[in-house]
Amino acid sequence: MSTPSEDSSQIVASLAHRIAPNADIAKIAGAIVSILQDIDAALTPIIGQQGVAALYRRSLQLCASTYPRLAGTYDSVQSTMDLTALTSVLVEQSEADALFFGEVLLTTLYKLLITLIGSSLTTRLLRDVWEPPLSDTPSQENSQ
Repeated sequence: MSTPSEDSSQIVASLAHRIAPNADIAKIAGAIVSILQDIDAALTPIIGQQGVAALYRRSLQLCASTYPRLAGTYDSVQSTMDLTALTSVLVEQSEADALFFGEVLLTTLYKLLITLIGSSLTTRLLRDVWEPPLSDTPSQENSQ
């Protein structure tokens, strides 16, 4: 079983893997949204679309309490994951702030899910979200 710090490291590494060095704010926001879409795809068959939306909404609420700029995003989330609203808020931030918030949001969502269904099941359900596919190589290796 992994520890919370290992989980956080894995989440940060997954986000970093999806973001190229010197990425602009749009790519950072896109990577965060992409991970959230992967989480949605992994969890919807298990807890349903409303369950995933509730998990996202609660995670966003917890983050917004310490990151006030996102309070408006939390207010705009209804019964679905409004990733367009999240993207709008993220692209208005600095790259560092957006990346930090993405890490905090994803870690919060992960920890919240652990409290609901346990660490082992959470790890199994989201394993493919955090681990890059074998065919996915960093962009530097693709240029030949």
